[in-house]
This record gives sequence, structure tokens and C-alpha cells, in this order.
Amino acid sequence: MKNLKKKLNNGEALHGCWLNLGNSLTAEIVGMAGFDWVLIDLEHGSGNEKDLLSQLQALNSGNAGVIVRVESNDRRRIQRTLDMGAEGIMCPQIENAEDAKKVVRGMYYAPDGKRGVAKMVRTTGFGKSFENYRRDLKKNILGVIQIETSEALRHLDEIANIEGVDVLFIGPSDLTMSLGIFGQLDHPIYLEAIKSIVTAAQKAGKSVGILLYNPEDYKRYYDMGIRFIACGSDATFVAFGAKQMAKNLNSYKN
Repeated sequence: MKNLKKKLNNGEALHGCWLNLGNSLTAEIVGMAGFDWVLIDLEHGSGNEKDLLSQLQALNSGNAGVIVRVESNDRRRIQRTLDMGAEGIMCPQIENAEDAKKVVRGMYYAPDGKRGVAKMVRTTGFGKSFENYRRDLKKNILGVIQIETSEALRHLDEIANIEGVDVLFIGPSDLTMSLGIFGQLDHPIYLEAIKSIVTAAQKAGKSVGILLYNPEDYKRYYDMGIRFIACGSDATFVAFGAKQMAKNLNSYKN
């Protein structure tokens, strides 16, 4: 475990990126690049649950904590992901307290949740460290809830105050789409929404995260109190590098 929750609770800024190619080699490369955390995307990424295990294994060679974005708050998907070795769950389209509680119930064993118990799984060293894993679960597992609809904004305090919800994560594209101002990241309505999310999180002692489109926006959001910050993905890194190399080579034609 990479102590992501402890570092966030200490006020540290943690930097991450997306892994959406579903490929273990790009996951390994990015995992060794120096990020604090990476997110394997099972909602919009090219890979699925079949590709998850190989990526988790590849990421062992790096120091980045591994969060997995599941498609929904279905308990079975959450517990299978954690059993494979994920260190946290991100769940999209959470709109109210009950939605968020379902995520938490899938993350934790009874009496705190409804996660099924299996000792012979990868995350426990195939039974070797189950007791330690269970004992330290609350300390180690990160629960990341995406706030990306106007409905979620009406239930911020309820969501933030749920034990097991550690990060309220802003989804700029979906949130601006829901607010009717798609892509307008300077719009007063969007900026007010971010302010409300940060306020609710801080009142509850929780952290806030965001996915940046441009790293030049970093200070803007950091100054708002956001500390769980992502930018880029394995796909964008490959695309940018390929385009840049082609441009460099083509420049020699003249």
C-alpha cells in the first residue's frame, strides 16, 4: 500500500493520471514515471475486467498507488477489483448519499459493509496476509466518489459526510454537460459548483480531486484547495509523443 489516504489527510498534493489503453506495458511505463497514483479506467477505457489483472501486476514495478474506476456502484464489481489488488475505487455518476453508501458497502467487510470475504485472493497475498489486510482496510483503501451531475451538487454534504468516502472528485466534462455549459471551465456556474464541492469536502474533513485538461491550470485548482490532481493518460502520452516525433522528422524535409 502506498499510504495515499494518510498523505491526503496530511494535506499533501498527490499527482496522478489515467490509464485507458487497457495495456499492461503502457501501464508499467506510466507507473514508473513518477506519479503518486494512476487510475485504471474501466468506465471509458479500452480495457475491461479481463485486462485488469495484468495491469495491476505490471504496476508492481513502480511506486504509484493504483486506483480503479469501476463502471458502477455494483458491489460485485467493486469487491472483485479490490480482491485483485486495487488500492482504491473511483465510482462515477454518484448523485446522492445512497449511491455513495453502495460504493462504501462494496469496499468494506461486515459490519462496515457487504463485501464478500475471500482469503485466497491476490490482494491478501493469497491468504498470507488476510488478517493484516482486514485490520488495516480503513487506513489503506481510498474511496473516490465522482461529483459530475447537477443532482450530486444538491446532496454534497450528505455524500461528503459518509464514512468511507475519502475524495470528492470533480468530473469537468460530465459536470459542465449536466449544468448546460459543456466545456466552459471559466463559467461562473461551474466555478461556483467547484467552490461548493470544496466547501462540503473541507467541512467533512475530506479531500477534493480533479482531472486537468491542461497542466497550466494546476495552480488555479491547487489554490482552491484541491489536492488529488490528475492530468493526462497513457493514450494522450503516446499520441503526443508520436505526433511530436513525426513533426520533428518532417521538419528535416526542408
